[in-house]
Amino acid sequence: MMRITKTLRVGLALALSVAVITPAVAEDAKRVVTLGGSVTEIAVALGAGDRLVARDSTSNYPASITALPDVGYIRALSPEGVLSVDPDLILAEADAGPPAAVDVLNAAGVPFLRMPGDPTPAGVVAKIKAVAEALGRKAEGEALAAKVQVGLSEAETRAAAVTDKKRVLFVLSLQGGRLMAGGEGSSAEGIIALAGGINAAEGFKGYKQMTDEAVLAAAPDLILMMDREGDLAIGNPDVMAHPTLSQTPAALSGNIVRMDGMMLLGFGVRTPDAAKALYDALYPKAG
Repeated sequence: MMRITKTLRVGLALALSVAVITPAVAEDAKRVVTLGGSVTEIAVALGAGDRLVARDSTSNYPASITALPDVGYIRALSPEGVLSVDPDLILAEADAGPPAAVDVLNAAGVPFLRMPGDPTPAGVVAKIKAVAEALGRKAEGEALAAKVQVGLSEAETRAAAVTDKKRVLFVLSLQGGRLMAGGEGSSAEGIIALAGGINAAEGFKGYKQMTDEAVLAAAPDLILMMDREGDLAIGNPDVMAHPTLSQTPAALSGNIVRMDGMMLLGFGVRTPDAAKALYDALYPKAG
């Protein structure tokens, strides 16, 4: 008898999940869980908000969506929480996890689909079309993708016209004085590029801690952060109290910008707005 490994079981479960998403099944899915703020925003923009029965904690826009049950943080999911709302379709961003939780969801018999997660204009369009297809709203998806593409193209044109690009350091956190920044390939780098800037965090991929020497060498013209509350909030006094961040050109000149985290990093329908807002902050005289 053939021995089925865990990897094979997971692969079969995922293959079956994808296989059952026919147009008829997609249209009939009435109890949809969206995991990831951008996926939720796209689903609502497609007119499918009335089919959503739960969302993850990063899904907070539009405000009406917060009335839905919160099944937890997208990278720390509890399968029991997701399945407790009896979904017939689960749509997730590419980084949903942890892997063990996703394995359980895949094996539960409910179609579980990961959406594209490339932090680029092309990735935004691909994500919109993928969500639309999964929800049986292909025509609506084509229309929404075309609308968003206009804003993305405008952003790319603005960025290409910048001759003296400013350096931007995205600070994810400063807990314990340790600076965590967005490096190469991150969503932070993607939005910085789309706004006509240069990512000042170099030499590493994703989100990692930077040394004091690296922070000083980055020499950012602007410090970019998410607008947060509570323990994760970083105020200007926190920036100026940091021994190296406070010595950067951005801090010394007061060029510190905070933006809604999901709009900034989600790469969804609001990405053109995020790119324009960051561009205006970087090049105020160009407007």
